[in-house]
Amino acid sequence: MGKARSPVKPTAAELNLLRVLWQLGAATVKQAHEAMQAERPDVTYANVLRQMQLMHAKGLLTRDESERSHVYAPAHSQNAHQTNLLKDLIQKAFAGSGKALVLAALRGHVTKEERSEIEKFLHGEEK
Repeated sequence: MGKARSPVKPTAAELNLLRVLWQLGAATVKQAHEAMQAERPDVTYANVLRQMQLMHAKGLLTRDESERSHVYAPAHSQNAHQTNLLKDLIQKAFAGSGKALVLAALRGHVTKEERSEIEKFLHGEEK
């Protein structure tokens, strides 16, 4: 009876690339590079290629080699990674208390509009 393997914890740079790929769904290195240049004009194709190759080796990305240009995609959903990172943060910074995390977030990191959305969610108005 094996436990489901958690996604590998990505570095900050890997998380930036994953955010791009979660938006694109799947992409060639060229497509990912072009998308990343919107935020970081200095990023080179070679750096994106190397990072994607390393992320594939770590299991963060899948790679379809059936076409001339390899297509990469996130190996795990955005939700799976966020859940894993959140569990880690709750354990390390909030002594395992999800309530403490939520209260800290509500104290200074939520806009009035976001607070309204949260209240609707808590009252079951939004799923």
